[in-house]
Order: sequence, then structure tokens, then C-alpha cells
Amino acid sequence: MRRPPHENVATVLVDPVALRELELDLMALDLWVWPVATSPIVADGPRMAFQVRRRLVEARRGEWDVAREWTPVWVAFGGSWYDGDEPLPWSAHAALWEALRRHAEHVRYRLGLGGVPRLPVARERHAG
Repeated sequence: MRRPPHENVATVLVDPVALRELELDLMALDLWVWPVATSPIVADGPRMAFQVRRRLVEARRGEWDVAREWTPVWVAFGGSWYDGDEPLPWSAHAALWEALRRHAEHVRYRLGLGGVPRLPVARERHAG
């Protein structure tokens, strides 16, 4: 049995005052920010956002209490990171983690990607 098609994403809590700046920085790298609360793949976005935020904050047992009201987002990889059906290259992971590191004061995340149903991202693949 094959896994249904999915999107590789990082789940990130973002300070609302820094959301736009982060989004612009990531967009320049062909990384796309999707606030969970308004994501088109979620039936009840505000509830899902609450659950994601709560799960992430509580898992850190007080270490991330500053992020209790922050915006949970999924960060997806644009088409330039893919080479046909090949797996996402490590350079994509490195670019994402480095970009998030530059915004460390305003983001909280754990290393590693999760999977969500396909997001409506342009799937233009760049020939290499």
C-alpha cells in the first residue's frame, strides 16, 4: 500500500509581528509559508491551528511559553527544489533551517519535516 501524495513541510510557530518579514525572506528562496488557520487543505483551520500550537508549546514544557499566541505555519518547498520525482535534496533542508535560524528570535520549530496533503503550490519543475 502506497502513501497518498503529500507535501513535505516544516511546522513552525511564528511571532505575528515577524510573519510578513519571514514570509518574504522564505519566498525569495522558493519556500512557501502557509498559516495553518487559513490553509486551504484544512476544514477547520482555526481549530487545527490551536491544536498544532498547543501540541508544540506543551511538548517543550515551558521552554516555548513565549510562543503561546504565535501563528503556526507550514513551510513548503517550491518547485525549484525538486528534480522530477526524486526525493527532496538535503540542500533544500539546509536552506530552510538556515533561513529559520536567521529569524531565531521570532520562530520556534523542531528539526525535521512532516507531511500534509498536497498544498496548492505551483508545481513548476525547473530543468537542471
